[in-house]
Amino acid sequence: QVQVAESGGGSVQAGGSLRLSCAVSAPSFPSYSMGWFRQAPGKEREFVGAIRWIGDKTSYADSVKGRFTVSKDNAKNTVYLQMSNLKPEDTALYYCAADIFANVFPPVEYEYWGQGTQVTVSS
Repeated sequence: QVQVAESGGGSVQAGGSLRLSCAVSAPSFPSYSMGWFRQAPGKEREFVGAIRWIGDKTSYADSVKGRFTVSKDNAKNTVYLQMSNLKPEDTALYYCAADIFANVFPPVEYEYWGQGTQVTVSS
C-alpha cells in the first residue's frame, strides 16, 4: 500500500520561506513521479510542481517558477517543496501526490494523495 504524508506547513510573513516535506512509502517508489498541489478555500485545486524520481526532471506552474523548488532525497524517500518569497496568494492547503505509473511527465493523474499541510502567508 502506498502511503503519502506531507509535513512542514505553518504560518509565515510575506517574503519569507518555508520547506514542505513529503514522505513516501511505496513499492517501486523510485519509478514514481511525485507532485505538489494546493487548494485555497473556495478555489479549485491547482498544480504547483512535480518531479520524477529517476532523472530528476521537474515541472512547475507559472505562478511559482523562480520561487518554488521541488527536490528529493532518495535515501530518505522524501520529496521537498522549497518555497521562497512567499506571497499571501500562496496561502492554501498543500498536498503531495504520487503517480505510480509515470507514463507521462508531468503526470495527468495521481493515484495516491496525502492529507495536506496548511501554509498561511500573511501580508
